[in-house]
Amino acid sequence: MTSVLVVDDQDLIRAGVAALVRATPGFTTVTEAADGEEAVTLAERHRPDVVLMDVRLPGISGLTAAERILALDLAPPPRVVVLTTFDVDEYVYDALRIGACGYLLKDTPPQRLLGAIATIAGGDALFAPTVVRRLIEAFTPRPGAALRRPEQLAQLTARELDVLSLVARGLTNDEIAAELFLSDGTVKTHLHRIMSKLDLRSRAQAVVVAYESGLVVPGSA
Repeated sequence: MTSVLVVDDQDLIRAGVAALVRATPGFTTVTEAADGEEAVTLAERHRPDVVLMDVRLPGISGLTAAERILALDLAPPPRVVVLTTFDVDEYVYDALRIGACGYLLKDTPPQRLLGAIATIAGGDALFAPTVVRRLIEAFTPRPGAALRRPEQLAQLTARELDVLSLVARGLTNDEIAAELFLSDGTVKTHLHRIMSKLDLRSRAQAVVVAYESGLVVPGSA
């Protein structure tokens, strides 16, 4: 059962998304917030599993609110999904860096949105197709460009680097376990250590680090 917080300053959109989620089996509490400050307050009070967060809100922005929510002492922390009309590079990168697990556009069909919430609640990340294309273009090295691996990756063991590279290629924990001949529990342990060593909040942030560092190159096998 998944609890959801819907954050949007447009009453009609917020109410529509909330009603869609409420009517779907498998979802429990659905809370609504109209601005960023209210979202932080309600997230701390209700501890939702997933937060659907618009970017542009009255007062503090949705990304600032998301960052504050992820900084709360909530265990487990909620999984933040940006749901917006703005397909903008700056918003996409900022959302990833603060630890958002997804970036979806408001023209996403209802059933796909519900499937995305379930996927993200289960521990994976999910992004709109246009966002994925933009990320691939952004992280594809230009001809002759030198790739520099950040010092943080020196903290990782060879096996942790293997796990990180497979996470960046989109494999699930089960698929990583099969690929590396490990148990699911061992993969989770490696992921926990990777997140701790690199001070990351989400799988999506791990993907960004892997691409920015050159550990994984788009199009590589």
